[in-house]
Amino acid sequence: MSLNEHSLQALSWRKLYLSRAKLKATSRTSALLSGFAMVAMVECQLEEDHNYPPGLLIAFSACTTVLVAVHLFALMISTCILPNLEAVSNVHNLNSIKESPHERMHRHIELAWAFSTVIGTLLFLAEVVLLCWVKFLPLSQTPVTQKENVTQAPGISEGKAAAIASTTIMVPFALVFIVFAVHFYRSLVSHKTERQHEELEVLAKITQMQNQLDQRGEASSIHFA
Repeated sequence: MSLNEHSLQALSWRKLYLSRAKLKATSRTSALLSGFAMVAMVECQLEEDHNYPPGLLIAFSACTTVLVAVHLFALMISTCILPNLEAVSNVHNLNSIKESPHERMHRHIELAWAFSTVIGTLLFLAEVVLLCWVKFLPLSQTPVTQKENVTQAPGISEGKAAAIASTTIMVPFALVFIVFAVHFYRSLVSHKTERQHEELEVLAKITQMQNQLDQRGEASSIHFA
C-alpha cells in the first residue's frame, strides 16, 4: 500500500469514528428529550375551572408535537445508520472501511445531528417556558391577609408572576445558546477547512515524492539497461 492510499484510509477511518460518535450522541439526546417532553405533556394537569388562552394551549400542543417528531426523526436516522457503522468499526481490517456507508450517508448524519442538538434543544427550551405558563397561570392571586410580608405587583397573580420569571430567565439563556451554537459551528467549519488544507498539502507532498521516486527508478532502470 502506498503512502497516499494509507493517508486516505486513515482519513476515512477518522470520519467513520466521528460519524459513529455523532450518531451515538444523537440517539441518547433525542431519546432523553423526547421522553421528557412526553412525560411533561402527560403529567401536566389542566385546571377545569380556569379559562386558558387558546393560543397558549395551541402553542404548547404544537411545540410538544414538533419536539417529539424532530427527535424521533433524528433517532430513526441514528438507529438505521449506527448498526452499519458499528459492524464496520468492530472489524480490524483496513479494507473494511469501503463497506461503511458513512460517506454516502454523510448528509443524513449531519441532519440528525442538527435536529437533535440545535433544533431539538431550542424546541425543548420553548417547551419549558410554555409548560411553566400552563402550570402556573391558573394559580390565583394570594390575598395579602393570608400572607404577610409579600411584595407583589397589583393586577399580577402569583402564577403569572412565576411564568413571567421563568420566561425572563429562559429567553437570555436561549439567546446565549444560539450565539454559542453559531460560534461553535463557525469554529468547527474553520477547523475542518484548515485540516483539509493541511491534508491536501501533505497528500500533494507525498504524491510529489512518490513521482520523484518513480522517475528515479525509471531512470536507474534505463541506465542499467
